[in-house]
Amino acid sequence: MSLDPVAYLPYKDPDDFIREVTDLIWVDRSIHYIRENYEPDSIVHGGLGTSSNRDEVIEGSLMRISATPDRTGQAEDVIWEQRGDDAFLSSHLVLSGHLQTSEFSRTIANCLYRRGRMVEEWVVRDTLAGPLARGEDLDEVAKAQTFRGFSGSWNEPAPADPIAKGDSGVRPDEYRSEVETVIDLIATVWNDRDLQKVEKFFERDLVLLTVGNRLVIRPEGYRRALLRFLESFPGGQFEIRDIQTNYDVRYAGLRVAVVWKFVGDYNGVPNYGPLTGKPVDVLGISQFTFHNGALVKEVRLWDDIALRAQIQGQRGDEPVAFANIY
Repeated sequence: MSLDPVAYLPYKDPDDFIREVTDLIWVDRSIHYIRENYEPDSIVHGGLGTSSNRDEVIEGSLMRISATPDRTGQAEDVIWEQRGDDAFLSSHLVLSGHLQTSEFSRTIANCLYRRGRMVEEWVVRDTLAGPLARGEDLDEVAKAQTFRGFSGSWNEPAPADPIAKGDSGVRPDEYRSEVETVIDLIATVWNDRDLQKVEKFFERDLVLLTVGNRLVIRPEGYRRALLRFLESFPGGQFEIRDIQTNYDVRYAGLRVAVVWKFVGDYNGVPNYGPLTGKPVDVLGISQFTFHNGALVKEVRLWDDIALRAQIQGQRGDEPVAFANIY
């Protein structure tokens, strides 16, 4: 099935659409364009919960742009996949930084566009990178956030067969072998904790980019990074909520993007302050890169400051201010 150009006009393809629209809003500061780009009842799932109207997106974007006037971003990857004849799902990896400093961070925004209009979005930002670089107290930073909770599709049961259909709808059955490899990795290494099997999926010289601007290499580094997250939620499990694939030599070939949901009780190592014994709900996105049939790279992001805010809310810690979830 070919994609109707109505899905991405006036641009040449979905990749061009995503890069140019993002620049228009976030670099050229045409915040008003969100009214043309987003449906009025558009849904945005972020680290702090779900928003269900366009005005919240506009307000949140304005606040973020105003707070970081010297910051700009550019596309590091765009993984897009068709959703029916007039829609596509994009996974946009953005590398952003201050023009006068070396401080930078990454964002992944997965957007479902139908006939050129955004209808649902899943977005994660590495909010940990900036506070770490500035030496700030992470718990105090989190107190400026309010976790509102998720709603809509995020609270529905996980897709029974994410190869066939994810939260964004029915997907084309492309690159099945690579998709099955990623699903097997998540089931075996992430959920079953068979960490020895990292080498089964990744080449030896693997690279993992993750929150806090951490760059991890080699299978042992990958294992330790996963353990570092899981040790606070030792019984937690990952759900696969959506998958998309794309082959483009500009972005190093074949990539597979996965939206995942992590749920686990905070009853392990107290890396986020005093334990609560209560479950957390984490939205995360990973982008995997293949070379000659093997995984060579993963970018894995979630909003770690929002996770702290969620846990603080469960303890009854008082927020110092409200921050828009977008």
